[in-house]
Amino acid sequence: MVELKTDASIEAMYAAGQVVGRALTAVRNAADVGVSLRELDEVARDVLRDAGATSPFLGYRPSFAPTPFPAVICASVNDAIVHGIPTGYRLRDGDLLSVDCGALLDGWAGDSAISFVVGRPRPEDLTLIDTAERALAAGIEAAVVGNRIGDIAHAIGTVCRAAGYGIPADFGGHGIGRKMHEDPGVPNEGRPRRGMPLRHGMVLAIEPMLIAGGRDGYHPDPDGWTLRSNDGSRAAHAEHTVAITDAGPRILTAREPVRQGAGS
Repeated sequence: MVELKTDASIEAMYAAGQVVGRALTAVRNAADVGVSLRELDEVARDVLRDAGATSPFLGYRPSFAPTPFPAVICASVNDAIVHGIPTGYRLRDGDLLSVDCGALLDGWAGDSAISFVVGRPRPEDLTLIDTAERALAAGIEAAVVGNRIGDIAHAIGTVCRAAGYGIPADFGGHGIGRKMHEDPGVPNEGRPRRGMPLRHGMVLAIEPMLIAGGRDGYHPDPDGWTLRSNDGSRAAHAEHTVAITDAGPRILTAREPVRQGAGS
């Protein structure tokens, strides 16, 4: 069942979303060659703690997972698409890092993700990341009252496929509110004018995931969480929590600009 949020609830979700935005900005500012993924997780933990928020990721265990998730961010490096567990791995020059983070504040959730290159970037990685951001922007632009879920999916998929990238099947966006994952699902590819109509008060986490090699296949790591591209090519992930309103889509996880030189 889809819960329509009141305007007051959307404001509360905006507050949670701003915590997520600050956490992601802090992580990106801290990311550098030699910094471990576990250290970046600690950076995000500090932001959540200072805001009086908790993590919907920490301890989360969906049906596919063999163990509860042990961190407050997902940190996915290079060919890891999503759900990477922060380990002692230390970032290397040219690594492509995708970071997903959530927050629970006063009973409401926010969820967002960014991808960036640490150190000297390869041009093809920058193009991949830019395409993920353009796909996210296209999905958000389609998130208007009167459209349908399929319009969001079609907008995202069109950008991804036109650039020649793969889209991992079975993973996409979702409704969000009191819980991190709510109905409806938001695929990253689909047919326009299909699916649930979009109404004022719906809140969605829209999150394109792209595989550089152009194929859709992926497989889990032995940890049961990390998903990697089958062809070993790099991946990028971009996400915002977005409220559907009569005035147009409202991004609840907007971030402040990153410090110049950070993460690059």
